[in-house]
Amino acid sequence: MRSRFLFLAICLMAMLRASAGHVLIDGTLEQSAVYPGTVHTFQVYVPDQYDGKRPAALYVGLDGVLCHAPEVMDSLIEAKKMPLTIGVFLQPGIIKATDGTVLRYNRSYEFDSTTGSFAEFLEKEVLPAVEAMKTTKGKPISLSRRPQDRMIFGLSSGGIAAFNAAWHRPDLFGKVFTGVGTFVAMRGGNDLQALVRKTEPLPLRVFIQDGSNDVWNPLFGHWYEGNQMLASALEFAGYDVQCDWSDGGHNVTRSTEIFPQVMEWMWRDWPAEPTVGKTQNDFLKALLTDGDEGWRKIADGADRKPVKRIIYPDLTTVVMAPEEPDNVVWQYLLKNGQLEYGEPFYWLHNDDNSSPLNIHSITFDGNGNLWVATSMGIQICDQNGRVRAILRLPQGCDAVNEIIIGNGTVTLSTPTATWQRRFNVTAPIPGTRPESQGQG
Repeated sequence: MRSRFLFLAICLMAMLRASAGHVLIDGTLEQSAVYPGTVHTFQVYVPDQYDGKRPAALYVGLDGVLCHAPEVMDSLIEAKKMPLTIGVFLQPGIIKATDGTVLRYNRSYEFDSTTGSFAEFLEKEVLPAVEAMKTTKGKPISLSRRPQDRMIFGLSSGGIAAFNAAWHRPDLFGKVFTGVGTFVAMRGGNDLQALVRKTEPLPLRVFIQDGSNDVWNPLFGHWYEGNQMLASALEFAGYDVQCDWSDGGHNVTRSTEIFPQVMEWMWRDWPAEPTVGKTQNDFLKALLTDGDEGWRKIADGADRKPVKRIIYPDLTTVVMAPEEPDNVVWQYLLKNGQLEYGEPFYWLHNDDNSSPLNIHSITFDGNGNLWVATSMGIQICDQNGRVRAILRLPQGCDAVNEIIIGNGTVTLSTPTATWQRRFNVTAPIPGTRPESQGQG
């Protein structure tokens, strides 16, 4: 009898393996330039249908395998409700002593930080390591470069990491699922909703899940409120966003329940290219033009000194950007050739709360708004010194020496290229005072 049960068990296990529809390949990343000293482990999901002949779509899951993702993907791929996809299930980094003692857990630093470092890590280290591997059948692993073919998912701190990866690099990921995301005051996640409202919309599809009983640690804030504020900001900014609100807590339960439906929603119109919605930010909406094609290169770069001191069109004030990194631009009144009453008048956003902002160059438009080229984009301040809109720099543009406002165009002079884009703007007229915006 025992041998009969053993035989049945072996048969059952063989059937499960045969019907699994995928293999998981273990990987380790032991050298990192972005996170020195860390070791990251990961698993690569390869569906049975993958033959290595053409690039596959990509799914990145943070904190390893969650939500029974491999089994769900098996089912959806078989049903043709999502494309043939390679999955990468990544664990956060750790640093160990020679005796195996963990000296540093890197999860919060990697996942909760609001900079673009984690996206850079994925692009330059993790994904190349995956593509250097081969399947168990000896096939090369090839990943599609199209953002509409790429999705990233994370839970809690992994949730904000997933969002930030796509937010900083929409050319890397076009689809994001965040569960009980840490959009609170841990490493600046509470500021993301403000940046979303002010920044021109990106071609991202976002699904947000959280529950009213999610207060993991009130010291940092209320998770449920943080997720709702981000969702509201995304809707305001014109994104393709869907939400699931429940009475759940800070766990994976609800994300697991809805995971199949979320995946179908994400891939519902594949392979259609992502679209960009219409923002409700009136200031930004007035700048953007219909049929905007983004920045286009019109010439090679020029070696120019950055413009960090300008005079208001009517010659009444002088504005000066600091030479060293900072998050403010100073305004002075100009009286009898002298600078008086200086104030750090223009306050700028920074996606990295731990270090000052690189301010490259400044200029005024015809409405008296200050355009400030920074390391996180062009921030446009109204006459009262408040950032009202943020524009993305051209891909790969790290510094702007000069911003030239024309009638209907903005030109950026950089060390490597000159870029131009159409906007509803007017050039400043020397000697005239722009119409006052009041003190509102």
